[in-house]
Amino acid sequence: MLLGLTLIIGILFFGAYFLRKLNGGRSFGNSGPLRIVGGLMISTRERIVLIEVGDTWIVVGIAPGQIKTLHTLPKGELAATSSGERPFGQWLKQISERNNENK
Repeated sequence: MLLGLTLIIGILFFGAYFLRKLNGGRSFGNSGPLRIVGGLMISTRERIVLIEVGDTWIVVGIAPGQIKTLHTLPKGELAATSSGERPFGQWLKQISERNNENK
């Protein structure tokens, strides 16, 4: 029984290794041009996500049943903050303050 279990586990590991080699060493989840840079929970059902597509960042609002583009901007860097707040939250706060000053 132990030999059979070892054989099955070995077959599973070999299959995973073979699929990884077949896929070029990339994992199946991150094989596209999209990358999530950061996110911020607004409430239990709504959030804002920063997505990188090539050299562009897209700020997307996600709510139950809908996804909306909020802003598009060139790719940049998120500066690390010394406070406990996450960098994306700080960046979003700065952008919203800048937009309120322009109105």
